Amino acid sequence: MEPHMKNRLGWRSWATGALVLAAVTACADSGADPGPKPSPTALSSTPTTPSSSAPPASPSDQAAADATDLVRRYFATLDEIRSSETSTLAELKTVTVSTQLTAQTKLVKEGRRRGLRQVGSTRIIQLKVQTVNLDNSHPSAGRVPTVAVDVCWDVSGADLVDENGQSVVSPDRADRGWTRYNVANYHWSEHPKSGWRIASSQDLKESPCAGS
Repeated sequence: MEPHMKNRLGWRSWATGALVLAAVTACADSGADPGPKPSPTALSSTPTTPSSSAPPASPSDQAAADATDLVRRYFATLDEIRSSETSTLAELKTVTVSTQLTAQTKLVKEGRRRGLRQVGSTRIIQLKVQTVNLDNSHPSAGRVPTVAVDVCWDVSGADLVDENGQSVVSPDRADRGWTRYNVANYHWSEHPKSGWRIASSQDLKESPCAGS
């Protein structure tokens, strides 16, 4: 793989977290295990108090709202982890699970091994909930509530630099793109609000979104 292509692929995964494992295997750590099947992770109880001034949302509406909140937190968490060598990778478990957790952990470790760090932040331009499925009939087999969320991200204000502060990003990178995130809740029965994690993601072949 040519160096400029490696950096461009690495940045796209680094910036959005929309990681295709084949790209990570080829560009970061060949021969790696693609990751386990989705499985529960430990959660701490987070009590919530419903607002008395707003009507109760439907279960689907509430799930969509909680999942989109998690997606926003996911971007902020990745920005923080990739900007500082002292930030703990354990934070990834608060926003990811399954293949997304495996892939992001691998990518961050590889970036740190190469002395790379992020400067600036990724920005969410648009966020669209595509589907909500609250089927929790077989959690052990991965049949759990899921929300598909499409995000148009913008990395024009972010860079990836080496130990000397020099950018390693290709000048012809795309600053905006769409990614679909599969947000799952393996702890729906006990934590219908706080149990959401991004389980997987896929870049979409769509025109970059408009917006300021």
